[in-house]
Amino acid sequence: MKRQIHVAVLALVAFAPLVAQTPKGWKMRVDRSTAASDPDAPGEIKFVTMGSGFHATNPQAAVYWNPANTAAGTYTLKGTFTLMKPSSHANYYGLVLGGGALEGAQQSYLYFVVAQNGTWLIKRRDGDATSNVSPKTPNDAVRKPDADGKSTNALEVRVGAEKVAFVVNGVVVHEEPKSAAAVKTDGIYGIRVNHVLEVQVDGLTVSK
Repeated sequence: MKRQIHVAVLALVAFAPLVAQTPKGWKMRVDRSTAASDPDAPGEIKFVTMGSGFHATNPQAAVYWNPANTAAGTYTLKGTFTLMKPSSHANYYGLVLGGGALEGAQQSYLYFVVAQNGTWLIKRRDGDATSNVSPKTPNDAVRKPDADGKSTNALEVRVGAEKVAFVVNGVVVHEEPKSAAAVKTDGIYGIRVNHVLEVQVDGLTVSK
């Protein structure tokens, strides 16, 4: 009997580090759908640490960030995003940068995202309004779900002194002048995952 209890305790100890926890210091802002033709899924959002990164399960769209994570000047922001399974239609996920006032009515950020249909998109949010910096565009660099329903895409935003390059799996898919009004890159960086998606995020880093 003692041996059985000892084995059970060892099993619990071995399992404990694998249990997902809410990332310390991280915040979330939910972006609920207002379109009757494209409703949110039921259930609650889950955003947890998993493996070496984060795991987002999103019935509703959301932005995730840690206020301590900021970047300014020239830098490269990277993150690797694994879509765990396709959704019923194309929904976007990826990097957020240049964020400010993310908890308030005057929220602002730039986002560079991809979707399961092989397209990428760059948008700007200011308050409740959004605008395209560059519209949905297909590119062979964007990996689509494989036979197992998964796809992994490494996204980068390379902020230079004069231009900003947007990169998918090592391929520059778009460039913008850093002076462009919509391309504000100083501020908080983080993650955006649209609704009806489950995504693993690894290697979210900034380097000079």
